[in-house]
Amino acid sequence: MFTGIIEETGRVARFERGGDAWKLRVAARVALSDIAVGDSIAVNGCCLTVVAFDATGIEFDLLEETRRLTSIQSVEVGAPVNLERSLRFGGKMGGHFVTGHVDGLGVVEVFETRGADRYLKVKGPAGQGRYLIHKGSIAIDGISLTVAEVEGDAFAVWLIPHTVSATNLSHKRVGDPVNLEFDLLGKYVEKLTLGRGV
Repeated sequence: MFTGIIEETGRVARFERGGDAWKLRVAARVALSDIAVGDSIAVNGCCLTVVAFDATGIEFDLLEETRRLTSIQSVEVGAPVNLERSLRFGGKMGGHFVTGHVDGLGVVEVFETRGADRYLKVKGPAGQGRYLIHKGSIAIDGISLTVAEVEGDAFAVWLIPHTVSATNLSHKRVGDPVNLEFDLLGKYVEKLTLGRGV
């Protein structure tokens, strides 16, 4: 479980097909603190398991399905990725509950400065707009954000300068893919109401 509050942006050091899985190595600093093999770390919002680490980076094995269904498929060596260690009891709870299980890929439609803030509009997967509500929560590449506008399967968020500078959003351009995780509570409510015929 995560909060969507990014702890740092790491850099992709290696991403290649291995004999039994895709191998991803990310150079990191903050995420290395108190780390152990088997820990969960959200990389661009994808919950991945630490398989190895050293003083400069973390290594993960990825299934073909994870690579295929997320924006990680397009990362290149040197690319910035958002990192968040899993929630620990007794820690701060900012953001919202994020599982690290990506629901689908969105595409950046608009990303521009408006006044002192940045406006980001994303087109989500077809039919997924039902999970979007005005002032509700959304995770974009693992970043907990508040939905400001909803238009069908598209939505917009406003970003403060800190969010842009502290995450990989400063590198995003129109047409780029982003990982989306819709609010967990909304998905449970839908499942429960459909099961009851409501």
